[in-house]
Amino acid sequence: MEQASVTLTPIPPYDFNLTALSAVYFRDRYGTNWFDGAVFRRLLDLKGKRCLTSVRSLGTLDSPQLEVKITGASLDDTTIAATKHQIAWLLDTDTDLSPFYVMASQDPILNPLVCGLQGLHLPHSASVFEALVLAIQGQQISFHVARLLRTRLTETFGAPMKIEGFTYFAFPRPEALVAAGVEGLRAIKFSARKSEYIVDIAAALASGKLELEGLHHQPDREVIRVLTSIRRVGLWTAQWLLISALGRSDGFPHDDLALLRTLGILVNEGKPFQPEEALQYSGRWSPFRSYVTAYLFAAVRSGRLA
Repeated sequence: MEQASVTLTPIPPYDFNLTALSAVYFRDRYGTNWFDGAVFRRLLDLKGKRCLTSVRSLGTLDSPQLEVKITGASLDDTTIAATKHQIAWLLDTDTDLSPFYVMASQDPILNPLVCGLQGLHLPHSASVFEALVLAIQGQQISFHVARLLRTRLTETFGAPMKIEGFTYFAFPRPEALVAAGVEGLRAIKFSARKSEYIVDIAAALASGKLELEGLHHQPDREVIRVLTSIRRVGLWTAQWLLISALGRSDGFPHDDLALLRTLGILVNEGKPFQPEEALQYSGRWSPFRSYVTAYLFAAVRSGRLA
């Protein structure tokens, strides 16, 4: 194994701890993301070449700097550059949040919430495919069950790398899930329907019939049209992918039950909003509704908002 080290300089304010915690949903692990309170780790699969990245903060909120250690075989300049770019995307180092902060400072509901989470950036998924599979996998089940299934999926079908006695796993490639088939997913306790949907999407990607990464270059409306044309993908999933997979600023999953409850606590005397009410109310936050959504959930998961 070879090692290399690069640095990233995020756009301030940047709180590495909050951002890394958000990437693991304020736990120690989410899918292939790990965070132990000091180091964020992720095994990347860069076109078949696996690299373990270990990221720690060397800076401050207003003068941030991240050290990225890369471990892998044959670390050439191209691989190192690709790894650096992927980590910058995963941990959202290149977004300027100042326009959002200006808007939030003028909103009496958002201002105290945002001030308490200053420097939180929005982590992204490594690929649209990964975000889509995890969104389908997590539909209509508890967070605890979803977490177990994510771990099984990764550790059964993801490519492994053993480093210093510990085995890390990359997120499964479409070809691996096609090879597993419906029966392979059923064997790790996925439902029959979810197994079918995920294998169908993986097969369409592997054969070239479906191309998801190109959605990065499409406007929001076209992204939603393409995603909702896929079986089992509704507006809720498409809106979440605008936020988590594509880094868009104005995604708003207005029929998310947890979001409706949280908005009800904040602005409706504890009574949950109806989806259309939430969508109408959210108009005052456009074009920054992705950030509002992320900050609301971070406040709940971190215990800042009961």
